[in-house]
Amino acid sequence: MKNTHLKETEIGEIPEEWQLKRVDEIAVINEAAVGKKYQCEEIEYIDIDSVEEGQIKTVKKMKLAEAPSRAKRIVKKNDILISTVRPNLKHYAFISAAKPNTVASTGFAVISAKGIDPRFLYYCLTTQKYTNYLSAIADAHTSTYPSFNPDIIENSNIPYPPIPEQHIIAKILSDLDAKIELNRQMNQTLEQIGEALFKRWFVDFEFPNEEGKPYKSSGGEMVDSELGEIPKGWNASKLGEHVSMVRGCSYSSAGLKDSENALVTLKSIERGGGFKTEGFKPYIGEFKDKHIVKNGEIIVAHTDLTQNAEVLGKPAIVREVPYFNKLIASMDLGIIRPTDDRASNPFLYYLLKSDQFQNHAYGYASGTTVLHLSSKAIPDFQFILARKEVITRFTQIVEKLTMKIQYNFSEAENLEKIRDTLLPKLMSGQIRVKIPKESAN
Repeated sequence: MKNTHLKETEIGEIPEEWQLKRVDEIAVINEAAVGKKYQCEEIEYIDIDSVEEGQIKTVKKMKLAEAPSRAKRIVKKNDILISTVRPNLKHYAFISAAKPNTVASTGFAVISAKGIDPRFLYYCLTTQKYTNYLSAIADAHTSTYPSFNPDIIENSNIPYPPIPEQHIIAKILSDLDAKIELNRQMNQTLEQIGEALFKRWFVDFEFPNEEGKPYKSSGGEMVDSELGEIPKGWNASKLGEHVSMVRGCSYSSAGLKDSENALVTLKSIERGGGFKTEGFKPYIGEFKDKHIVKNGEIIVAHTDLTQNAEVLGKPAIVREVPYFNKLIASMDLGIIRPTDDRASNPFLYYLLKSDQFQNHAYGYASGTTVLHLSSKAIPDFQFILARKEVITRFTQIVEKLTMKIQYNFSEAENLEKIRDTLLPKLMSGQIRVKIPKESAN
């Protein structure tokens, strides 16, 4: 760090030795598009809904002839994607690697750096201050979907430190993002381990027998049931016999004010299942004790706004968050609580994530634009209930995975806070970095 003399500019104070540059001086927007001469018959398509705050959730592989008409923007390594629709939702990402057939929606501005460190440019264009700037312009439009034209970015000014300083700032922030992403990937792996273990024990019936060998393949006794062959001592059952389901709290916008309590919403459930600390709405309105969700309890999405039912019926295990006193399930969620000691929360969570339940839930969905899950979907679900000692053993193993997931989650959250604190200060020069002499020359 070093002392800094600042100068006033139209974007605020910046160090004296920094410059201001228009984005079109150091970058090109929407440089290449899919046209008649495009050679790839198959593409890897990035849509707006698959990008959230720096993360590309999904890349869809499809034939170009079957792709949406908006699949037009050619994307290259080190490009930056920023959605021109509803910028406040932060659908942006940095492309650290791209195949030659990667294509993005025309809803993105695809920004290619030419005279600036590409990651430094990415962080410049994704500060909260810059996002607010784009959102204010988009909101000034009277269309249903607030949006802006890409030339708004082209004509905007950004701080331009010396290139060596750009590299160091970008590395500090990208190292933090890399660790956050690593924790996210580790948690995905741990979730997959839990899913695989559940399938092996409760679908394939290869749980350890008394000798520690896989039950079914080691000749474990199987008996007939209405759901097919199952291990002796197990039985077919309905989920409603082992859990209660509480619909979330109805609320109005009048209750959405600063508070120590918050509503947990659909945005707190990952696509495909799992909990994320987003979508909380501070809430001062009325609720009942039964609507409060505690650490380790399960919520299930009863409403879905996505096109492919990526949230409907998906479960999440709620985690405590330090910045709210109570978490209250919103009306789009259901809280699933075990009513007997054979159905533990870890067992129920992976049961609800299973293909068997997800296929069942889809059959209980109704609606077109907005999907709704029938209140009968959970109690009517038939499944194979294991002996208590098997579920207890599974729970003990999975709880260790859950503890590791919680640790990774908490660490990532702390790193995000550090990054979000550093980002605006580094981008404005309020915090300076030390440049090695060999880099400065």
